[in-house]
Amino acid sequence: MTPTSHSAVASDPNDEGTLVAQAQAGDGTAFAELVQRYQRKIYRLAKHITQNDEDAEDVLQDSFMKAYEHLKGFHGQSKFYTWIVRIAVNESLMKLRKRKGDRFVSLDEPIDTGEEEVKREIAVWEGNPEQQYSQEELQGILNEAVETLKPDFRTVFTLRDIEELSTEETAEALGISIPAVKSRLLRARLELREKLTRKFKRKGDNAFGYV
Repeated sequence: MTPTSHSAVASDPNDEGTLVAQAQAGDGTAFAELVQRYQRKIYRLAKHITQNDEDAEDVLQDSFMKAYEHLKGFHGQSKFYTWIVRIAVNESLMKLRKRKGDRFVSLDEPIDTGEEEVKREIAVWEGNPEQQYSQEELQGILNEAVETLKPDFRTVFTLRDIEELSTEETAEALGISIPAVKSRLLRARLELREKLTRKFKRKGDNAFGYV
């Protein structure tokens, strides 16, 4: 088999598998390409979970360091990105535990979803928020609301609705079941709707499009 040149590999944005294989063989350039490809997403994910720039920087560095140290143990059953996301989520939650000393529910602990019907009194928003606020202001309001979610809910919401991973990819990254992902996402969206409702003080549809 003819070896693939580094430049050819680096120029192919879809050839993650080849990069991983080369990195596992000791090619530092290939691993650097993986870092370059995903570092912004991992930093953004860590920032959403930890809500702190310094912690997010630490999570970014620690996550890729751990990935490098354990790279030979990565057997490719999932995407490399899914694997690094799980490492980053664990590192982020550890940061929260150390900083706040809170006892959080483990991401691996199943959630009792039940089949109860959730009924909420939703206040009607006066006027259209999109007409009252700029896009930047709306994004800031949403970010503030997301920050108040419990870490488990915030993590699932971040992966699904912000990073746009699929339900299956989110479940795989977090090591939880698909029903648990759906349950946490539903609860996160309901909490956000309630928080945004109080902000906009209007009864009716959610301008952000969540449940």
